[in-house]
Amino acid sequence: MSTVAFVGLGVMGAPMARHLAAAGHQVTVYNRTPAKALAWVALYGHRAAPTPREAAEGAEFVLLCVGNDNDVREVVYGPDGVLAGAEAGAVLVDHTTASAEVAKELAEAAAEFGVGFVDAPVSGGQAGAESGQLTIMCGADDAAYYELAKPVLAAYAKASALMGPAGAGQLTKMVNQVLIAGVAQGLAEGLNFAIKAGLDAEQVIEVIKHGAAQSWQLENRGHTMVRGEFDFGFAVEWMRKDLAIVLAEANRNGARLPVTALVDQFYAQVVARGGHRWDTSSLIHLLAND
Repeated sequence: MSTVAFVGLGVMGAPMARHLAAAGHQVTVYNRTPAKALAWVALYGHRAAPTPREAAEGAEFVLLCVGNDNDVREVVYGPDGVLAGAEAGAVLVDHTTASAEVAKELAEAAAEFGVGFVDAPVSGGQAGAESGQLTIMCGADDAAYYELAKPVLAAYAKASALMGPAGAGQLTKMVNQVLIAGVAQGLAEGLNFAIKAGLDAEQVIEVIKHGAAQSWQLENRGHTMVRGEFDFGFAVEWMRKDLAIVLAEANRNGARLPVTALVDQFYAQVVARGGHRWDTSSLIHLLAND
């Protein structure tokens, strides 16, 4: 078992840290809202630290799960940041969905402190974090860092893989989000079509899920989309953050993402309807209520 610091106790980070504690690791948590860290400790024991630096002191692994590039920089750099407290030989693992550029930047900064770095965004949403069934896409300039971290990640991962050097994990997560956006829009259009055609949409789902149209989105969100229930999984405002990262990267690498750009505009319309906290399946709301 390892000594672990976990920075960021949001809807993803809190259950991930819980799985680490349940697996027998010694866990120190930090959250920018201290009350969340104290509440986590009250439920699961272990220790809360007042700063990222103090959380990282003595930790073999420092795990981050915060909001965006700037949030990552805020908790990593500076006199109270993770790198100010991490010991040489520790491994910093960033689960934040962020840019590939910040991953490369962190890898270089960590190396100056003798600290390993793995960018390790996750897929599976809040449900996957709660159940410990996340998929983790990793990047590391030295594969040894990934191998060191892999047994720790196993506390909440059903699968993980090293995709390449630092930044490769984030790039793989971008592919993941592109696919989700396209499938979610296709599912919304198909189910709305079924309803408009007078079909029993719930029965349609049960039939087509056994054929070539089968997908995780169909099986896990199809029925709730038909019912107009959007309080599951990944929020639209988070998806828009992720798609902004994807589209910025596409501008850099020259990839054409016409469908992704269009679906991002549709999500902007969902937000305008007050749906920023609805889950990503809420695209059907634009079609069913136009």
